[in-house]
Amino acid sequence: MLIGRDKEVKLLQNLMTANESQFVAVYGRRRVGKTYLIREAFNYSFTFQHTGIYNATMKEQLKEFRESLYAAGMKRAAMPKTWNDAFHLLEGFIAGLPEEGKKLIFIDELPWMDTHKSNFVRSLDHFWNGWATTRRDIVLIICGSATSWIIDNVIMNYGGLHNRLTSQIFVEPFCLRECKQYCEWKGLGYTDNQVLEAYMALGGIPYYWNFLRKGESVAQNFDRMFFSERGELTHEFDALYASLFRSPKIHIAIIVALAKKKMGLLREDLLSATKLHDNSRFSTALRELEQCGFIRKYISIGKKNKQAIYQLIDNYTLFYFDFISSNVNGDEHFWTSQLNTSVHHGWAGRAFERVCIQHLPQIKSALGFSGIISSAHSWVYRPNKTGDTDKASDTGVQIDLLIDRNDQTINLCEMKYSSAQYTITAEEDLRIRNRKAVFMRETETTKAVMVTMITTYGLTPGGYSNDIPCQVTMTDLFK
Repeated sequence: MLIGRDKEVKLLQNLMTANESQFVAVYGRRRVGKTYLIREAFNYSFTFQHTGIYNATMKEQLKEFRESLYAAGMKRAAMPKTWNDAFHLLEGFIAGLPEEGKKLIFIDELPWMDTHKSNFVRSLDHFWNGWATTRRDIVLIICGSATSWIIDNVIMNYGGLHNRLTSQIFVEPFCLRECKQYCEWKGLGYTDNQVLEAYMALGGIPYYWNFLRKGESVAQNFDRMFFSERGELTHEFDALYASLFRSPKIHIAIIVALAKKKMGLLREDLLSATKLHDNSRFSTALRELEQCGFIRKYISIGKKNKQAIYQLIDNYTLFYFDFISSNVNGDEHFWTSQLNTSVHHGWAGRAFERVCIQHLPQIKSALGFSGIISSAHSWVYRPNKTGDTDKASDTGVQIDLLIDRNDQTINLCEMKYSSAQYTITAEEDLRIRNRKAVFMRETETTKAVMVTMITTYGLTPGGYSNDIPCQVTMTDLFK
C-alpha cells in the first residue's frame, strides 16, 4: 500500500501523457521510500531499469549496466568500456523497440555510478541532450539517496545538464498522520501517543517503520530493532553516513559535535569543537548534511546571516547518540530499562520539540494562520556578565521555536511533552513571563508576542493556563 505521496504519484504518472521527452530527478534522504514510490507509481513496469552498485569500480558498474540491458531484452553485446559506450547500447536497445508508447527508463542510485574519472555526468548529459531530446517518447527518471550529489550534479548543474530537468521531486519523510496510517495498515493497534513516541526515534522514515512488528509494544520493538545483537537498526548509523558520503569522516565529526549541543553551534564554534580546518571540504560537508536533512541552518531574529547556527535535527541520529551508543554492555532490553527514568524524560522532551518543528504546517493550521507568510526561528540570549548591571542578573533565555508572522505577530512557543495534561505552576508561569520580557527587550520587536503552548494532551484547566492565549495539542499535530 502506498501511503500519502498523492501529489508525487500524480506528477510521475502525468509524465506518460506529455508530448515530449521527460527528464525527472527524484531525490531525498536515504530510506525515505523513493524507489518504492517510483515502482508503485508505474506498477513495476519499466522499459529499462537499473540500480547503481555501492562502492563498485567503473568496470563493475559498466558490467552490471549491461546485465540490466540483457534483463530488459537486449541481445548479447560487447562489454562497454566507457559510459558513452554504455548509453549507446541503451540507445540501440530503445531504437529497436516498437514506436508506440512511452519508453520508461528508471536509473536508481545514480550517484553510485559516478566513480572517479568515469566522466559519467558528461556521458549522461550527452545521452539526454544528444539523443533523448530528439525523440518525444522518452521518460528518464533518475533517483538517488545522495541528495547533495543530485543537487550539485543535476539540479544545479551549470554545464550541459543546466535547466534540462523537466521535473524534480523531493520526497519528504512521512508526517505523523502518514505514520499513523501506516500503523493502521499494519494493524499495530498503537495509540496516538505511541505513534508519537515511535516518531521521536524513527522520524518519518518508512523503511524504519517497516520493522515494527504486530503484537509487540513500541518498547518491545525498540529493544529488538535497536539493541539486540542482530537488530535491524543496531548498526544503521555507520551504514547511513557511509552510503551517502564517499568520505564521511568530516560529516560524522560535525554530527558528533552537534549532538552535544541541543541548540546547535555557530560555524566558528563548530570548527573549534571538531578541530577541523576552515576550508572548502568543511563547507561542502556542512552543505551536504543540510541538503540531506540531517542538520538545519537557522538565523535567530535580529541576527545576521554570518551568525547562522547549525543544529542536528535527524530523529534517528539523535536517538543513536542518546541511547544506542550508550548501550556499551550490549543490554538487549536497554530501552525497556530506561523507560520512566530521568534520562528517558529528558530525551522525550527534546525529541518532542523536534517533532513540533517538523510539523510547522500543522501548528500554523491549528492556530489559524496557515495562509499568512511566516518564518520559524530559534533564539538564545546570554546575559552580560560584566556590563549593564540591570542585565547582569539575568539567567539567560533559550527559545526553541518562534514563529515570526507577516501580520505583526510572533508566536513564542513552549513545547512540553507529558503523559497527561500539563499543569503550569507558579514557577513555570514566572519563567514564561521572563522569557517573553527578555525577548521583547533584547529584540526591541514592535510586534505582538503571543505565548503558545504545544503539549501532548493540552493544559490543565484553570489557574495559570487561563493566561495562555494559544494552545496546540498532539491531536493537532496528527492533522
